[in-house]
Amino acid sequence: MDHLDLAPVRRATGSVRLPGSKSISNRVLLLAGLARGRTEVRGLLDADDTRVMRDALARLGVAVVEKDAALAVTGAAGPFPAKRAELHLGNAGTAFRPLTAVLALCGGEYRLDGVARMRERPIRDLVDALNAIGARIDYAGATGYPPLAVHPGRMSLDAPVNVRGDVSSQFLSALLMALPIAGRASAIEVAGELVSKPYVEITLNVMRRFGIEVRRTGWSRFDVPAGVYASPGRVLVEGDASSASYFLAAGAIAGGPVRVEGVGRGSIQGDVRFTEVLERMGARVTMGEDWIEAASGAGLRGVDLDLNHIPDAAMTAAVVALFAEGPTTIRNIANWRVKETDRLAAMSTELRKLGARVEAGPDFIRIEPGPLTPNAAIDTYDDHRMAMSFSLVALGGVPVRIMDPGCVRKTFPDYFAMLAGIVSA
Repeated sequence: MDHLDLAPVRRATGSVRLPGSKSISNRVLLLAGLARGRTEVRGLLDADDTRVMRDALARLGVAVVEKDAALAVTGAAGPFPAKRAELHLGNAGTAFRPLTAVLALCGGEYRLDGVARMRERPIRDLVDALNAIGARIDYAGATGYPPLAVHPGRMSLDAPVNVRGDVSSQFLSALLMALPIAGRASAIEVAGELVSKPYVEITLNVMRRFGIEVRRTGWSRFDVPAGVYASPGRVLVEGDASSASYFLAAGAIAGGPVRVEGVGRGSIQGDVRFTEVLERMGARVTMGEDWIEAASGAGLRGVDLDLNHIPDAAMTAAVVALFAEGPTTIRNIANWRVKETDRLAAMSTELRKLGARVEAGPDFIRIEPGPLTPNAAIDTYDDHRMAMSFSLVALGGVPVRIMDPGCVRKTFPDYFAMLAGIVSA
């Protein structure tokens, strides 16, 4: 369908079992494909971004078989066996960036491409880092952007690999996951302030599960051992903390309590810290080992936040700001501009449609709420998080139209059905 009309909501209450984390799912799939042995993966996210990773692994010679509600991946015990492949990776940064780094070390001829938006997402920092150590990666289109052509190179790791950290943490994560298969110990040095540090923590955690322990010095140097990833046998992917933010916000806005299951105090994902945002805004939050619950408090209030560490959940906070007393400022989010769309521009435009006064700069957005405008048609820019964030507008008691609701299939195909299960008109 080209749009979805959401009716005004009176209350949100209930519980939701979350789909698997996208960030963990694609990291687990990649390392299972590189590992020695067979890995049984349960709780894997089934969405566009993980399907392109699964398809890529199959094209690269890795056996991937569905069995008994699990995915069995028989790894290559090192570089992928296929030495020639063309991969179409959609708009999945968690597939495109790591595969670029891994394939640069595999000694083959590969072409990586994606949708039109992926061709606008910068990758130069990663390509420069790889070419500087002997990789041979060419741009098949505009310099600095996909598509890429990867050729066999002669890698030298005598000196540390240098990569910028201030655009996307995915470049560092890609190098971290790829370098163990190089056959010798190596080091990575990060130039500039590293953004989205919790996502690098996820990378290090998943590498540890597969037997590779990286030693880091602050956030500026990472020492990576040589070795073959070893399958842990079974991996259970925890629920997606970014997706949890929408339901927790629903509880905070529309009464609650709303409980999300599959992620909690024991999570390795940084986006569980969205609970701190809700608490600062005045919501009531409780948490168990694998669940979180949110409910309205005495009223939501505007806040001033640095959300560099949780850029995806920061979008949810921007919509929650529509229901707060006073303005909300979200800072240190320059990397919104290089996501699935330019999220700073997109959020500013759509929030204004709803009656908010918005000021946006290079790395911040300030939202001063006003009376909500009913029946606004929210453009989603083929960005799943735009659709999911702005669906929360209906909880303010006004109807809203979400354009291209199918874009949520990127990470959460059942989102709107699950949202309908916790709201009452």
